[in-house]
Amino acid sequence: MRHLLRTNDAVLISAVGALLDGAGIGHLVLDGNMSIVEGSLGIIPRRVLVADEDLAAARRVLADAGLAHELEPDDGR
Repeated sequence: MRHLLRTNDAVLISAVGALLDGAGIGHLVLDGNMSIVEGSLGIIPRRVLVADEDLAAARRVLADAGLAHELEPDDGR
């Protein structure tokens, strides 16, 4: 699994999930339940991960949707 993006923006997480679902790309949102620990302050960023083999396609989907600026830097692995 590889990090696609991390954000505190719940709306962005939802939009990214919908885009990836629409493209048939499986994804995992980590730290989604951390609000219990942080008291719903939104301090801890949620992370969106995709399978290694889906990373390029997922990055393309988000870039095509105008969200390239939200992506984690590509480490080239």
